[in-house]
Amino acid sequence: MEEKWAHRAELAEAAINERHAHSVWGLPRTNLAVVSWPPTTKEKLFVHWHYWWQAHYLDCLVDAALRNNTKVRRHRIYDTLRGIRIRNLAQLTKNKYYDDKAWLALAFGRVEDLKKAKTPKRLAALQRNIHEGLDETLGVLPWRLGENFMNVPSNGPGAIMLARMGRIEEARRIVDWIYDHLLDDDGYIMDGVRMRMDGPEVVKNIHPYCQGVVLGACLEIVLALREKAGVGDLEQIESVYEAEMASEMMDYIIRIRGLVQTVASGMATPSGVVDWETGDGDGGLFKGILMRYLADVAVRLPGDSPANRATKKLAARMVVASAESVWEHRLEVDGLPIFGSDWLSDARLPHNYGFGRRTMSEKVGIIRVDERDLSVQLSGWMLMEACARVARNMAK
Repeated sequence: MEEKWAHRAELAEAAINERHAHSVWGLPRTNLAVVSWPPTTKEKLFVHWHYWWQAHYLDCLVDAALRNNTKVRRHRIYDTLRGIRIRNLAQLTKNKYYDDKAWLALAFGRVEDLKKAKTPKRLAALQRNIHEGLDETLGVLPWRLGENFMNVPSNGPGAIMLARMGRIEEARRIVDWIYDHLLDDDGYIMDGVRMRMDGPEVVKNIHPYCQGVVLGACLEIVLALREKAGVGDLEQIESVYEAEMASEMMDYIIRIRGLVQTVASGMATPSGVVDWETGDGDGGLFKGILMRYLADVAVRLPGDSPANRATKKLAARMVVASAESVWEHRLEVDGLPIFGSDWLSDARLPHNYGFGRRTMSEKVGIIRVDERDLSVQLSGWMLMEACARVARNMAK
């Protein structure tokens, strides 16, 4: 099983790098992922480039390097770091959107943790900029600079980043705020809160990636508290201090258990395939992000109680079942996969670009196929890497 999923992840990596990877404006030692395939001229020139999609592309490159850390993979990562900096046309902090910056900071942080890799020079500045964006009263991040919308897409990855930096209390404050204001009656995490003059207005939309980032944030807090306290097996607590820390950890462990169960019962089929319509564009990334953090739970959540072990098993089941379904429904072009945006239906060919004449109506209709977007294909690659990681853990 481990070898099978590693091979499939490698094919997904090859598909993205073959179809999407491109130097920036012909500059040497640069790389970005073109946002569609086949691309328009504007897309090949990175007129459209989507900052946060590139962050997830970088994250997937790191996944591949963690699976097999080669010099070629590390150099592609370095070229991508340079490509992002150059195409941004300014400092990476010169972006109004905190969700964009938080995703990039997470990807940069993972590069830093990669063996034999160089620390991204701009990571500290990016982290500092995000940290300084925390609202002084609420302790949470706005969606963008000067905005009164406090949402999970910014605060989820922001909390993960803060916890990984050792700023545990600030990460906890964000997660606690989310649970106080954005947990609905069915156990889902809602999108955000708009701070209106006449009071807060909850935006009740439910997205898979909101569930994913909150799982990731809770898990990082649990692991950070565990390390801080030196707590081993929660079933063998010996001191009062350990008991207090264990109690604090349990708040977040219980949230992880509940959220994994909610996703399994409400977003997945009985067999475990995540079935939630997300479409193209930004939405194309949503399910893949959820899979990344479900895999994190499956691999990293301490298995020191029956309830935790059941949660790990359930998270792993959804990752594997979803990956099996997506792989079964893939298309292949030149031996490399094209993944569908609907994980229960056959993938569609992005379009017959370059294969014969087309009417204008055909061009317009074809171009909207979800599978054309990098975001949709990155979700598939993310899922394959998540499954390879789960399979590798199960083989231990």
